[in-house]
Amino acid sequence: MQTHSTRIRISWPAGHLTAVLDDTPTTQALAKALPLVSVARTWGEEVYFDTGVAVSRETDARQVVEPGTVAFWTDGDALALPYGPTPISRGDECRLASPCNVLGRLDGDPRLLATVRDGDPVRVELMTD
Repeated sequence: MQTHSTRIRISWPAGHLTAVLDDTPTTQALAKALPLVSVARTWGEEVYFDTGVAVSRETDARQVVEPGTVAFWTDGDALALPYGPTPISRGDECRLASPCNVLGRLDGDPRLLATVRDGDPVRVELMTD
C-alpha cells in the first residue's frame, strides 16, 4: 500500500520553507484547513502559530524532537516548528511545551526559521506536484 505524503509550504515575510508530512490523522485534519494564514509567535528557538484545527493528542506524541520537526501542539491548536532550544530545553535539545503530534520534517535548513519575527503573518498552503 502506497503511503501518501503531504507537502506543504510555510511562508513569512522574510522567507519560506517546505515540509513533507506523514499520513497521520492530524495531517489529514490540517490539510483540510489549508490554505491558512496565521500570526507567528516565537518561543525560544521555536516558531508556532494557531491553525484553528482541533485534534487530539496521538499515541506517539513526543515532547523532545529533532530540529526541523513539524509538530502539532494539541493544547494550542498550533503548528510548532522548533529549530533549536526552547526556554525549557535541557542543553541544546528541542523541548516542546508539552507532548506534540509529530507530523513530518522541514526540507532545507530549519535555521531559516530564525528570520520569523513574533507577530509576522505566516501562510501555510498545500503544494501540488
